[in-house]
Amino acid sequence: MKILAITSCPNGIAHTYMAAENLQKAGAKLGVELKIETQGSIGVENQFTEQDIREADGIIIAADKTVVKDRFVGKKLLLVGVQDGIRRPEELIQRMMKGDVPVYQAQSKSVEDTGENKPKQNPIYRHLMNGVSYMVPFIVIGGLLIAVALTMGGVKTPGGLVIPEDSIWKTIESIGGAAFTFMVPILAGFIAMSIADRPGLAPGMVGGFIAANGSFYGSEAGAGFIGGIIAGFLAGYVALAIKKIKVPRSLQPIMPIIVIPVLASLVVGLIFVFVVGAPVANLFEALTVWLAGMQGTSSILLALILGAMISFDMGGPVNKVAFLFGSAMIGEGNYVIMGQIAVAICVPPIAMGLAAMMNKKKFTSAEREAGKATFTMGLFGITEGAIPFAAQDPLRVIPSIMVGSMTGSMIAMFGNVGDRVAHGGPIVAVLGAVDNVLMFFLAVIGGAAVSIIMVSLLKKDVAGVTPAVVGEGAKETPAGARKELAADTAAPVAADSAEVTSTVTNNDTATEAPAIRVEKLTDIVTMDLINLNLTGTTQDAVIDEMIGVLEQNGAVRADGDFKQAILAREQESSTGIGMNIAIPHGKSDAVLKPSVVFGIQQDGVDWKSLDGSEAKLIFMIAVPRNSKQNAHLKVLQMLSRKLMDDDFREALLAVTTKEEAYQLLDQVQ
Repeated sequence: MKILAITSCPNGIAHTYMAAENLQKAGAKLGVELKIETQGSIGVENQFTEQDIREADGIIIAADKTVVKDRFVGKKLLLVGVQDGIRRPEELIQRMMKGDVPVYQAQSKSVEDTGENKPKQNPIYRHLMNGVSYMVPFIVIGGLLIAVALTMGGVKTPGGLVIPEDSIWKTIESIGGAAFTFMVPILAGFIAMSIADRPGLAPGMVGGFIAANGSFYGSEAGAGFIGGIIAGFLAGYVALAIKKIKVPRSLQPIMPIIVIPVLASLVVGLIFVFVVGAPVANLFEALTVWLAGMQGTSSILLALILGAMISFDMGGPVNKVAFLFGSAMIGEGNYVIMGQIAVAICVPPIAMGLAAMMNKKKFTSAEREAGKATFTMGLFGITEGAIPFAAQDPLRVIPSIMVGSMTGSMIAMFGNVGDRVAHGGPIVAVLGAVDNVLMFFLAVIGGAAVSIIMVSLLKKDVAGVTPAVVGEGAKETPAGARKELAADTAAPVAADSAEVTSTVTNNDTATEAPAIRVEKLTDIVTMDLINLNLTGTTQDAVIDEMIGVLEQNGAVRADGDFKQAILAREQESSTGIGMNIAIPHGKSDAVLKPSVVFGIQQDGVDWKSLDGSEAKLIFMIAVPRNSKQNAHLKVLQMLSRKLMDDDFREALLAVTTKEEAYQLLDQVQ
């Protein structure tokens, strides 16, 4: 019997390869020919050929992220979480051998495992995160390019900051604007794809484009990212419904490429234009009239309403109504309204950027990195920078930034802040377009502070949630996998080896050390980096002890921040992967050369491991922050595979000399 298996976890590091190793061992034990494709952080390895699929008796997918299944139509397909691949490999293979598995059909929703194996997660959240993860790069590209163009080439005019048409900065602004036009269609398309697989992608993008362009339904402003979310879910479930329709076998090949995309796009487009779009357009026209009628009423109430509208959908139709109202007031000589709006515009991205960078307990490492770009966009009045955070956690983020913008707007009103151009953010103050500049900045600071406090109080800690990784469709993992070993996946590494360069600083002069090729563990482990008798009895003590070994061997500077990097990683989620193993790791400027320390603590140390076991076999990975390749990913993968071998673990625990340990570690490759 020949079985194919795919393993994949959200981060694509340890669990992907642990599941692959255990399935391979179970297949050998049961006498089954098993080929395993891993979809990890370094990409697809051991990819199936058409012949492999044709000859296979069945496919097992042990994954906690979306795996495209179109190539398996007509094959028996078992879909489970990656933890089942680690913990129940023999049972999965035996189910396939007994034939107790349905056949995957293109017209039906992907085969589901029994209820006990379904991921314990909110599917709506999972679909939404799939769209958000693909949308983020477009926001970053558009926001930063427009910000650069406005800063370098913007000219203050009564109509706002204007870039001359014959300037190179106008071209750069146009490129940024082009990226922004893709934002909502991409969001909607990948939400729909998460729901209905590939047939949902095109209808979702078409629906997202219609949602973002109010001209389809008579509105000056489109429905924004909220309309894109509506279009994405609508397209996904319409496409899914069409997939379930029974059709003759002769029509099955054209269903996913012609029938489903065309019908779903038509249905979604018509619904959005005639059912959703027109009422939205009428609502926003009424809002504009209502705001115009409030000028003689309470200034405080108007400031609160404008602040809330600006931050509610961050560049969407509600935001646009308030912004256009403020722009119209400039033409009438009333600059105070636009002053309040100019403050409210920048509070969401500035607040979310600062909150993400400051609060490691509430935001993942990927979100903290994204926060830097979000904060920068806020400085240039690009509210859309906060959209990824709002889309990921709308019930907590949107109220927080609305209250912050309302606070900032009200402070600006009391401070008589005026803005003479139709733009917002600190950039307009720097360019001299703002009256009462000091109060403008106090309003921004006050509003951002309120949002930061609120979002920090409302958001949950991230310890139990896998960090979002752009392009993977971040999601909450099954209960057993919530402490997935994560790592910085900013750059891919080669499938067979990794080359690492490090920068050594001497007398303020940076020099690049020769590349180190990592093909096996002993390329960066020496006998001097092995400690068979760790004496620390707590996690912190063991970390200090192992860092001390690195310092003694000239791998880490004693005055650096390597320990902070290790502890920051532990705060995201424990690096105790279970089975008495812990793999703490970190990247820091204090690391002079990539190294791994191996230590044994025979009594065990509490490392908050996945399975509750105490850590006895501990590997600490140290990598320079500016290394060109993420060698620690390769090392993590090598270790994850080898440490699944019970005999290997027992042999490591039984070693009595460094030489014995080194010989065993030399097998890790």
